[in-house]
Amino acid sequence: MVPPTLTRRQQEIFDYLREHLDEFAHPPTLDELCDALGLKSRGSLHKQIQALIEAGLVEPMNNLRRGIRLVEDDEPVVGADNDALPLYGYIAAGRPIEAISNPETIEVPPQLRTPNPCYVLEVRGDSMIEEGIFDGDWVVIEHRDQARNGEIVVALVDGEEATLKRLEKGSNEVVLHPANASLSPMHFSPERVQIQGVLVGQMRRYH
Repeated sequence: MVPPTLTRRQQEIFDYLREHLDEFAHPPTLDELCDALGLKSRGSLHKQIQALIEAGLVEPMNNLRRGIRLVEDDEPVVGADNDALPLYGYIAAGRPIEAISNPETIEVPPQLRTPNPCYVLEVRGDSMIEEGIFDGDWVVIEHRDQARNGEIVVALVDGEEATLKRLEKGSNEVVLHPANASLSPMHFSPERVQIQGVLVGQMRRYH
Protein backbone atom coordinates (compact mmCIF):
# COMPACT_ATOMS: atom_id res chain seq x y z
CA MET A 1 0.00 0.00 0.00
CA VAL A 2 1.00 3.61 -0.33
CA PRO A 3 2.98 4.88 2.67
CA PRO A 4 1.30 7.04 5.32
CA THR A 5 0.48 10.57 4.24
CA LEU A 6 1.81 13.35 6.46
CA THR A 7 -0.44 16.21 7.44
CA ARG A 8 0.71 19.71 6.53
CA ARG A 9 1.87 20.34 10.11
CA GLN A 10 3.75 17.02 10.30
CA GLN A 11 5.46 17.76 6.99
CA GLU A 12 6.48 21.21 8.24
CA ILE A 13 8.00 19.73 11.41
CA PHE A 14 9.81 16.99 9.46
CA ASP A 15 11.17 19.54 6.96
CA TYR A 16 12.35 21.75 9.83
CA LEU A 17 14.17 18.82 11.44
CA ARG A 18 15.89 17.89 8.17
CA GLU A 19 17.04 21.47 7.60
CA HIS A 20 17.96 22.55 11.14
CA LEU A 21 18.82 19.46 13.20
CA ASP A 22 22.55 20.14 12.89
CA GLU A 23 22.04 23.53 14.57
CA PHE A 24 21.22 21.86 17.90
CA ALA A 25 24.10 20.95 20.20
CA HIS A 26 22.33 17.68 21.08
CA PRO A 27 19.16 15.91 19.93
CA PRO A 28 16.38 18.48 20.57
CA THR A 29 13.75 17.87 23.22
CA LEU A 30 10.08 18.71 22.75
CA ASP A 31 10.52 21.90 24.77
CA GLU A 32 13.42 22.99 22.57
CA LEU A 33 11.46 22.21 19.43
CA CYS A 34 8.45 24.15 20.73
CA ASP A 35 10.68 27.17 21.24
CA ALA A 36 12.38 26.77 17.86
CA LEU A 37 9.09 26.36 15.99
CA GLY A 38 7.31 29.08 17.93
CA LEU A 39 4.64 26.68 19.20
CA LYS A 40 2.76 27.20 22.44
CA SER A 41 1.29 23.71 22.88
CA ARG A 42 3.81 21.04 23.89
CA GLY A 43 1.01 18.46 23.86
CA SER A 44 0.14 19.21 20.24
CA LEU A 45 3.79 18.89 19.20
CA HIS A 46 4.05 15.58 21.09
CA LYS A 47 1.14 14.24 19.02
CA GLN A 48 2.79 15.32 15.75
CA ILE A 49 6.16 13.84 16.75
CA GLN A 50 4.48 10.54 17.68
CA ALA A 51 2.97 10.46 14.16
CA LEU A 52 6.44 10.98 12.65
CA ILE A 53 7.82 8.20 14.86
CA GLU A 54 5.04 5.85 13.71
CA ALA A 55 5.81 6.79 10.10
CA GLY A 56 9.43 5.73 10.67
CA LEU A 57 10.86 9.19 9.95
CA VAL A 58 12.19 10.11 13.41
CA GLU A 59 13.12 8.16 16.52
CA PRO A 60 13.35 9.08 20.22
CA MET A 61 16.62 8.93 22.15
CA ASN A 62 15.44 6.23 24.62
CA ASN A 63 12.44 8.46 25.35
CA LEU A 64 11.19 11.82 24.10
CA ARG A 65 12.62 13.63 27.13
CA ARG A 66 16.11 12.78 25.88
CA GLY A 67 15.34 14.28 22.48
CA ILE A 68 14.67 13.00 18.96
CA ARG A 69 16.72 12.38 15.84
CA LEU A 70 16.00 11.60 12.21
CA VAL A 71 15.95 7.95 11.20
CA GLU A 72 18.95 7.21 9.00
CA ASP A 73 17.80 5.95 5.62
CA ASP A 74 19.81 5.22 2.51
CA GLU A 75 16.66 5.26 0.36
CA PRO A 76 15.80 8.44 -1.57
CA VAL A 77 13.53 10.72 0.45
CA VAL A 78 10.08 10.97 -1.06
CA GLY A 79 9.79 14.45 -2.50
CA ALA A 80 13.55 15.06 -2.44
CA ASP A 81 15.10 17.23 -5.15
CA ASN A 82 15.97 14.47 -7.61
CA ASP A 83 14.24 12.86 -10.58
CA ALA A 84 13.54 9.44 -9.00
CA LEU A 85 10.19 8.78 -7.35
CA PRO A 86 9.01 5.55 -5.71
CA LEU A 87 6.89 3.30 -7.91
CA TYR A 88 4.36 1.66 -5.61
CA GLY A 89 2.70 -0.73 -8.05
CA TYR A 90 -0.65 -0.70 -9.79
CA ILE A 91 -3.75 1.45 -9.43
CA ALA A 92 -7.13 0.53 -10.87
CA ALA A 93 -8.81 2.82 -13.35
CA GLY A 94 -11.83 0.56 -13.21
CA ARG A 95 -13.10 -1.43 -10.26
CA PRO A 96 -10.81 -1.05 -7.23
CA ILE A 97 -7.77 -3.28 -6.99
CA GLU A 98 -5.05 -3.21 -4.41
CA ALA A 99 -2.15 -0.81 -4.89
CA ILE A 100 0.79 -3.15 -4.33
CA SER A 101 3.98 -1.93 -2.70
CA ASN A 102 6.99 -2.03 -4.98
CA PRO A 103 10.56 -1.13 -4.03
CA GLU A 104 11.43 0.18 -7.52
CA THR A 105 11.87 3.83 -8.45
CA ILE A 106 11.11 5.60 -11.70
CA GLU A 107 12.55 8.77 -13.25
CA VAL A 108 10.03 11.62 -13.37
CA PRO A 109 10.79 15.05 -14.89
CA PRO A 110 10.38 17.92 -12.43
CA GLN A 111 7.68 19.42 -14.66
CA LEU A 112 5.39 16.43 -13.96
CA ARG A 113 5.56 16.63 -10.18
CA THR A 114 5.20 19.16 -7.39
CA PRO A 115 7.66 20.23 -4.68
CA ASN A 116 5.62 18.16 -2.21
CA PRO A 117 6.14 14.41 -1.64
CA CYS A 118 4.99 12.42 -4.68
CA TYR A 119 4.92 8.80 -5.85
CA VAL A 120 4.05 6.91 -9.04
CA LEU A 121 1.47 4.23 -9.82
CA GLU A 122 0.91 2.27 -13.04
CA VAL A 123 -2.67 2.39 -14.33
CA ARG A 124 -4.64 -0.80 -14.87
CA GLY A 125 -8.04 -0.53 -16.57
CA ASP A 126 -9.94 1.83 -18.86
CA SER A 127 -12.40 3.73 -16.68
CA MET A 128 -10.50 7.04 -17.05
CA ILE A 129 -9.92 6.96 -20.82
CA GLU A 130 -12.07 10.03 -21.46
CA GLU A 131 -9.59 11.96 -19.30
CA GLY A 132 -6.77 10.64 -21.50
CA ILE A 133 -5.60 8.16 -18.85
CA PHE A 134 -5.04 4.75 -20.43
CA ASP A 135 -4.11 1.26 -19.32
CA GLY A 136 -0.32 1.10 -18.85
CA ASP A 137 0.15 4.84 -18.22
CA TRP A 138 2.07 6.01 -15.17
CA VAL A 139 0.38 8.60 -12.99
CA VAL A 140 2.28 10.91 -10.66
CA ILE A 141 0.45 11.35 -7.36
CA GLU A 142 1.05 14.04 -4.76
CA HIS A 143 0.67 12.74 -1.21
CA ARG A 144 -2.45 14.28 0.29
CA ASP A 145 -5.18 13.17 2.66
CA GLN A 146 -7.59 15.89 1.49
CA ALA A 147 -8.81 16.83 -1.99
CA ARG A 148 -11.23 19.25 -3.59
CA ASN A 149 -14.32 18.26 -5.53
CA GLY A 150 -13.44 17.62 -9.15
CA GLU A 151 -9.85 16.52 -8.55
CA ILE A 152 -8.67 13.09 -9.75
CA VAL A 153 -7.60 11.19 -6.67
CA VAL A 154 -6.21 7.93 -5.38
CA ALA A 155 -9.03 6.75 -3.13
CA LEU A 156 -8.58 3.87 -0.70
CA VAL A 157 -11.88 2.02 -0.26
CA ASP A 158 -12.57 0.04 2.92
CA GLY A 159 -8.92 0.34 3.91
CA GLU A 160 -7.66 -2.17 1.36
CA GLU A 161 -8.54 -1.36 -2.26
CA ALA A 162 -7.27 1.68 -4.17
CA THR A 163 -8.77 3.24 -7.28
CA LEU A 164 -8.18 6.30 -9.48
CA LYS A 165 -11.32 8.42 -9.94
CA ARG A 166 -12.64 11.97 -10.02
CA LEU A 167 -13.86 12.99 -6.57
CA GLU A 168 -17.25 14.33 -5.57
CA LYS A 169 -17.81 14.84 -1.83
CA GLY A 170 -21.25 15.34 -0.32
CA SER A 171 -22.42 15.58 3.26
CA ASN A 172 -23.61 11.98 3.35
CA GLU A 173 -21.62 10.21 0.64
CA VAL A 174 -18.52 10.20 -1.51
CA VAL A 175 -18.94 9.59 -5.23
CA LEU A 176 -16.02 8.35 -7.31
CA HIS A 177 -16.64 9.20 -10.96
CA PRO A 178 -15.13 7.24 -13.86
CA ALA A 179 -14.35 8.95 -17.16
CA ASN A 180 -15.89 6.30 -19.38
CA ALA A 181 -19.49 6.64 -20.58
CA SER A 182 -20.03 2.88 -20.30
CA LEU A 183 -19.36 2.87 -16.54
CA SER A 184 -21.37 4.17 -13.58
CA PRO A 185 -20.20 6.31 -10.65
CA MET A 186 -19.32 4.47 -7.43
CA HIS A 187 -21.13 5.60 -4.27
CA PHE A 188 -19.72 5.14 -0.76
CA SER A 189 -20.40 6.43 2.73
CA PRO A 190 -17.67 8.93 3.74
CA GLU A 191 -16.10 6.67 6.36
CA ARG A 192 -15.34 4.03 3.70
CA VAL A 193 -13.14 6.28 1.57
CA GLN A 194 -9.69 7.64 2.44
CA ILE A 195 -7.89 10.03 0.10
CA GLN A 196 -4.25 9.02 -0.43
CA GLY A 197 -3.18 11.48 -3.08
CA VAL A 198 -4.10 13.72 -6.01
CA LEU A 199 -3.09 13.32 -9.66
CA VAL A 200 -0.47 15.91 -10.68
CA GLY A 201 1.28 14.30 -13.67
CA GLN A 202 1.19 11.49 -16.19
CA MET A 203 3.64 9.57 -18.35
CA ARG A 204 3.20 7.13 -21.25
CA ARG A 205 5.44 4.91 -23.33
CA TYR A 206 4.82 4.12 -26.99
CA HIS A 207 5.89 0.84 -28.57
